Amino acid sequence: MLVKNNFTLPVSKQKQVSNIEYALEKKFNKIKLTGFIGSSLAYTASSIILKQNQPNIFILKDKESASYFANDIENLLNESIYFFPASLKKDYQVKKNDNANTLLRIEVLNKINNSRNPIIVTYSEAVIEKVISQKELQNKSVKLSVNDNFQINKLTSILEEMNFVKVDFILEPGQYAIRGGIVDIFSYSNENPYRIEFFDTTIESIRTFEINNQLSIQNEKEIKIIPNTELEKIQQKKICFLEYLPKTTLVWLEDIKYTLNSIKNYFEKIEDKDLDRNPLFTSKEQFVKVLEKFTVIESNSHPYFTPQHEVKLDTDFLTRFNKQFDLLKQEMQKHTTQGIKNVILCSSEEQEKRFTAIFDQNEKIKYECIHFTLHQGYIDYTNHQAIYTDHEIFERHYKYKTRTKFNKEKAITIQQLTNLLIGDFVIHIDYGIGKYEGLHKIKTNGKDQEVLKITYQHGDILYTSIHSLHKIAKYSGKEGVIPKINQLGSQLWKKKKEKTKSKVKQVAFNLINLYAKRKMKQGFPFSKDTYLQHELESSFIFEDTPDQIKATNDIKKDMENQNPMDRLVCGDVGFGKTEVAIRAAFKAVCDNKQVAILVPTTILALQHFKTIKKRLKKFPCTIDYISRFKTKKEQKNTIKNILNGQTDIIIGTHRLVSKDVIFKDLGLLIIDEEQKFGVNIKDKIKLIKENIDTLTLSATPIPRTLQFSLLAARDLSIINTPPPNRQSVETNIINMSHEKIREAIMYEIKRNGQIYFVHNRIENINEVGNLIQGLCPEAKIKIGHGQMEGSKLEELIIEFIEGEFDVLVSTTIIENGVDIPNANTIIINNAQNFGLSDLHQMRGRVGRSNKKAFCYLISPPTNMISEESRKRLNALEQFSTLGSGFKIAMRDLDIRGAGDLLGADQSGFINDIGFETYQKILNEAIEELKQEKFDSLISNKKDKFYVKDCQIDTDLQILIPDSYVSNVNERLSLYKEINNTNNEKEIINFSVKIKDRFGPIPKEVENLFNILRLKWIAKNIGFERIILKENTMRAFLPIKSQLNYYNSNEFQKVLNYLKLNNNHCEIKEIKEKLCLKILFIDSVHVALKACQNIYDS
Repeated sequence: MLVKNNFTLPVSKQKQVSNIEYALEKKFNKIKLTGFIGSSLAYTASSIILKQNQPNIFILKDKESASYFANDIENLLNESIYFFPASLKKDYQVKKNDNANTLLRIEVLNKINNSRNPIIVTYSEAVIEKVISQKELQNKSVKLSVNDNFQINKLTSILEEMNFVKVDFILEPGQYAIRGGIVDIFSYSNENPYRIEFFDTTIESIRTFEINNQLSIQNEKEIKIIPNTELEKIQQKKICFLEYLPKTTLVWLEDIKYTLNSIKNYFEKIEDKDLDRNPLFTSKEQFVKVLEKFTVIESNSHPYFTPQHEVKLDTDFLTRFNKQFDLLKQEMQKHTTQGIKNVILCSSEEQEKRFTAIFDQNEKIKYECIHFTLHQGYIDYTNHQAIYTDHEIFERHYKYKTRTKFNKEKAITIQQLTNLLIGDFVIHIDYGIGKYEGLHKIKTNGKDQEVLKITYQHGDILYTSIHSLHKIAKYSGKEGVIPKINQLGSQLWKKKKEKTKSKVKQVAFNLINLYAKRKMKQGFPFSKDTYLQHELESSFIFEDTPDQIKATNDIKKDMENQNPMDRLVCGDVGFGKTEVAIRAAFKAVCDNKQVAILVPTTILALQHFKTIKKRLKKFPCTIDYISRFKTKKEQKNTIKNILNGQTDIIIGTHRLVSKDVIFKDLGLLIIDEEQKFGVNIKDKIKLIKENIDTLTLSATPIPRTLQFSLLAARDLSIINTPPPNRQSVETNIINMSHEKIREAIMYEIKRNGQIYFVHNRIENINEVGNLIQGLCPEAKIKIGHGQMEGSKLEELIIEFIEGEFDVLVSTTIIENGVDIPNANTIIINNAQNFGLSDLHQMRGRVGRSNKKAFCYLISPPTNMISEESRKRLNALEQFSTLGSGFKIAMRDLDIRGAGDLLGADQSGFINDIGFETYQKILNEAIEELKQEKFDSLISNKKDKFYVKDCQIDTDLQILIPDSYVSNVNERLSLYKEINNTNNEKEIINFSVKIKDRFGPIPKEVENLFNILRLKWIAKNIGFERIILKENTMRAFLPIKSQLNYYNSNEFQKVLNYLKLNNNHCEIKEIKEKLCLKILFIDSVHVALKACQNIYDS
């Protein structure tokens, strides 16, 4: 029996397994398999691996089929297998390696040496490249063990000889870093780098660590340091990869003829024609010669080798049900009568519940549900079993989950993108915009203090304590906008801040007011989900993200409630908002209610109509749309159907809120991109909204930190996570090459797809269109730009949606365009001239279906473009996944998002004061509002503070010593992290982290933690500012006019402490503020103790 996570798969007594075992026992070394379809080969191979004690290698056709197969084997065996990829990039340049794949290759070679029976999955292109011999690899490796005697200097010399590069912090293989007695090394022998801790010359511990957060993962007793053996390809003798394997290895081949053809084609495509290829690549003849020595199992009806034994399996593909579950039920009943066991593989418990709902406890249908998944199901008549997979039944896209090894792109963290560099513009919340001039040390009463230097207008300088870092933010306005530096002491900044705050308050007040009013109204409580709802949700082509599930559940909960729903769903393009809205609409229709979907443009109306109609085609639901594309007669007919209740879901532009459109029984209003509607329309919407459920969608990514949940937590759903099984967009930077452009366009046309070609200059866009027509005469090409008449442009886009032509040559008008799932290639001309977020938005136009999508960025050679442009293009090429692109481009997108949420006039403020500062002011305003006007809405009175923050000034030496962290940027980053900690648990986590990275924590850093604790308790007491100087602590209380503080328990505690300690404690009035003075405070620890005593008194 093959067991996976406590679930048993019916693999025992498999006839084909016994047959293969017989052939292997008889020492037949050429075996032929026929009839193995779907995941049946992986299924069979897993059983053989469990029973046979020998290494196995599977050579598949290409990377995709190898990845799916590897995923199946890994799932079935519940253990790691080794994936051996090609190291060269696709353009066949011998000297252009993919570093992540190089690491995987060397790691596999190392593991083969150290594993008894490795399981390797590879593909044609990967086995073509020769590898270093075992003897050579041993010679180039360095072994290190715990308790070894090894001098750090000696280790450094060895690493330099191995071409390792010294850096401050490790990000990729082939690097090392030294911090005191800690040496970090990223060897090519492992997916994670090593951290070696020395005590004098003894290796005290060895740990692997994660590059993203630089934290340890697990302890190791012994490690091998291996350099990049691919670097010396031409100098050293290489061997065929199969020669590296043990002689007892069982070789499984999918299609050797395909592999041999790949070898032949590979040789023809290699760029360097003069190179003697034999030292680098295995020839066709050599590959066959080596292969003959192994036991080979070919899964092919036309094998290359003459078989000594043949194994047949009688299988068939599963029927495609197109979500017609009656057909599925019939087939499963038929199997039961034929004695065939039905097994459904489910990816989650949720899916199992959906099957239970669909089959509705039908006793005639017998099936077993297993929480497990494979790539492709099949019917096995030989062993009387039918293996179904949930993703095939529901027609969902199944993406293999690769064991993602090192990925340099992921190492470029957001922290690095927001790192402060000298010369950057920064904003101090109290003083405005200035220029950051670095971290400096200044003396205060003879003791060192570390401060940030910021210069303002006329050369004014502000030194800011590291304890006030939370008041500083890197300026992030719109790309290309240079901010105006403020003047120290000027009222201009203060006025701008107050103006922003009052505007924000106004918006926030209206929102809270609306929320309170809505709670008083009665709405229609919808019924619980029906089986049809389960059916609809389980047929979603992509896997639901946690955010999507949460948003869906929240919407349903709201709809089932008595009060009318008013929910806003925010998320980036392609994150699944439309799907969430469709589910809500269908829920309303199931209760015989009508749904109105309001969109800003006629194109979007048509787009949504097509999307929703396709999505609900198998369900009893009538969908229609109304827009000016319809004739007067058609519009009249549509309006009549709405009134009679014959239309369930109606999609339309502002035409939908006209007086002549009357609903029979409207239950749900969905508004797409509300901010794009004018004031008049919004007023009309408000009248409709009063007591019916409303769902608003916004395609603007609202950042997590935008605390609108403070207003009404149940009002906002944020979808931050991209669909996990949507394929990432493959992004390539290319030079203006006619051949490559033609190749890209023709490849897309051959798979019946469409192409965007973006050229942002109207004056010569027709020439570009003619050039593309010349390159691809067989392609249908049309041109579009913003200066065309509205109706013509809409017509053009509709033709493109309908698939009437292949290539749309346009300006950036497509940036905020509609969803065209069939357009899966975008080519952007002069990409170096675009901002990162523009490029991200345009790339978001493709990759909206389960087809592989491509983005080509045409740019001059890198030496001819600016450093900034180069960085932008590289970032986009590296961060090809949806989520990471979203994070990288978040600066402009955040600005757009917040501006849209709060009304267009807010965007101007954001540009003036920067986004992070805007967020701080927003949070401040909301807090003030809640305490001033909506006190009754504050559920937790403990959250009530009399002061916003406590500022601490001191002459004590409180900093991170240079000897502990020498890198200035890293020190600043750590200061920021310390400043952002909010509780004791976070301090403990942070101290564990820095101890792991930099060694034992010095006293100065412990003092930094105590300063934080002091701030928290001082804020609770009501101290606005604490001065710790000359062995005295002065604590300032709020202004005397703040009566609610002076009537509070907190102030009573201060008075109680004063009575008990009047011999070394006094209270004075300084400029309308009371100041508590406490003597004999010579350290932060003593100050903390004093404040704790006040709080406890």
